[in-house]
Amino acid sequence: MNIRRKLRAHTEVHTGALNDILFILLLFFLIASTLANPNLVKVNNPKGSKDMKAKQNIIVSVNNQHQYFMGQTPVDYAHMDSLLKYQIENARKIVDTPSVIVNADTIAYWGEVFKIMSIAKKYNAKVGVHVK
Repeated sequence: MNIRRKLRAHTEVHTGALNDILFILLLFFLIASTLANPNLVKVNNPKGSKDMKAKQNIIVSVNNQHQYFMGQTPVDYAHMDSLLKYQIENARKIVDTPSVIVNADTIAYWGEVFKIMSIAKKYNAKVGVHVK
């Protein structure tokens, strides 16, 4: 009668904790990548109670140094009328009534912001000022 057991070393690696850590890191990077939007021009928006929920076809931004941007591209204010007309006509191929959203800094010349809004109205586009 052999009472002795054979002792063998088990060569298993427990990876349960490693799987949990990798899952948490994956979630963190997914959430962080959706929050980082590289297509934004930084402006100080005035505070309001409502947010503009319209589909944003054309975005015009005015920063605190009174520079104008259409999307990410810097634009001279003298060419704003023709460029906005061109953008609205291109957006009209996709949707019936394109919308123009103006992101303006609180220090911006609001008279020029209103001129941009009137140019967009002249070409029959929806106009809104993005307020946070």
